[in-house]
Amino acid sequence: MQFTTPQFEITVETVEKKSRFIATVVPILGVDDAERALLEIREQHKSANHNCFAYRVGLGVPIERFSDDGEPSGTAGRPILEVIRRRGIDNVLVVVTRYFGGILLGASGLVRTYADAASQGLSAATMLHCDVMNTLRVTCDYGIYGKLEYVLGQNGIAIYEKTFSDVVSFEIVVPESDVEDRLTALSEWTNGQASVEVLPGEYIGVTQDGSLVRGVWPTENT
Repeated sequence: MQFTTPQFEITVETVEKKSRFIATVVPILGVDDAERALLEIREQHKSANHNCFAYRVGLGVPIERFSDDGEPSGTAGRPILEVIRRRGIDNVLVVVTRYFGGILLGASGLVRTYADAASQGLSAATMLHCDVMNTLRVTCDYGIYGKLEYVLGQNGIAIYEKTFSDVVSFEIVVPESDVEDRLTALSEWTNGQASVEVLPGEYIGVTQDGSLVRGVWPTENT
């Protein structure tokens, strides 16, 4: 199951009618992660008037929780959660901290401001696009590698972990559903002269520049 999640924790601050709103976006791997991060943020901003939050964690049927933390009911936590849902982000905690500036915003103003703060935080976060993927460890001689490097590049397949000794070894990473097709293609491209080891599937995140991030979600939780 594919999902999108933030790569790093990030904070974004906005001001609305003299109130400071600080959105903190945190990647999480479970409810315990979310609650631990929430406690830390509350401690960091213990002088704030409100630390409103929402989180969504788990795949398939995710756990969702939210809180208005003293703001009028329905004006903070749920709007934050709705932004997370609309963005299609999973395994994330968003806390919007408010330092009251003395001017009331009204219910509709609060809904809009909390939603905007959450949206700006998520927009600023670097996202990972994650899927269960297999690493294929390829070993071949130098003559085959030159051709294979070209063909892989032409097909938009990135090469990782290159090692040059008496032979060349490298890795490619493919979605679990594409493994058989990639094995067939590798055999055809090399006339069966490359050996390929298929490593166990795991959730891997891919950044916009093609870098890989492992450990984004425990594979046993699928």
